Amino acid sequence: MEDAGRMNSGGSQSGVHAESGKSSARQVPPDSLTVSQRGPVTLVRLSRPAKRNALDDVTIAGLETFFSSPPEGTRVVILHGEGKHFSAGADLSVVAETSAATAVRLSRAAHRACDRIEYGDVPVIVVLHGAVIGGGLELAAAAHIRVAEHGAYYGLPEGTRGIFVGAGGAVRIPRLIGTARMIDMMLTGRTYSASDGASLGFSQYLVGDGQGLARAIALAEGIAANAVLSNFAIVQALPRIARADPETGLLMESLMTAIAVSDEEAKARLNAFLEKRAPKTSHRPAAAE
Repeated sequence: MEDAGRMNSGGSQSGVHAESGKSSARQVPPDSLTVSQRGPVTLVRLSRPAKRNALDDVTIAGLETFFSSPPEGTRVVILHGEGKHFSAGADLSVVAETSAATAVRLSRAAHRACDRIEYGDVPVIVVLHGAVIGGGLELAAAAHIRVAEHGAYYGLPEGTRGIFVGAGGAVRIPRLIGTARMIDMMLTGRTYSASDGASLGFSQYLVGDGQGLARAIALAEGIAANAVLSNFAIVQALPRIARADPETGLLMESLMTAIAVSDEEAKARLNAFLEKRAPKTSHRPAAAE
């Protein structure tokens, strides 16, 4: 949860807010989300800059709907924010008036949306800039790859506000930075810069301000060129294997290996490598951002 948007049940859903014109009759995003396509890469933009991209219930429902059924041909999704901030979370003036029953409903809706991101059919990359606070950080934690710009900063001031995380952060954020650090952030209101966050595990990539989306698109286009089944296994099976007990995890790994290697696309790629038609893996030092 945390600062910014209004968690009301209203909001406009009066049409597809899509830049590409490739809207689906099955899918009508709210005005707070803008969807565009770039070949096999679909971009979803949080579009409430005046509210620091608040995650109200209409936006959360729109995210759940979108990630439940991305546009046809989508192989990677990029999630990013419009304006100066990725997302600063929820409107505290509304949270203060929320009943226990409503709070549970809103939290469970956020859980469903973030689960659709983490356990969907395609990899999800999120671009982080400005405030990544409360529910915004919880949303980012559900993505598979996080690209942070230097101006991004992270916060979980729920403890100092007298509230608690509610969009899956209690489960996902400790996986990134550890439980002790999350406790510290919530109890004291401590924030982390983008550079500190990269070293702690909030992001895998750190780039200059204004460069996040370009880096995310480059990464997404490379990922989109992977075998579809391999990408699916990485985002679906790997997280579950990592959380399973060792014996179960190793068995799941063996089964997933068998399924992946039997795929016709995998065989074609392996043969291309063996016949020297595909490049070998090499290390290319990252250029300074």
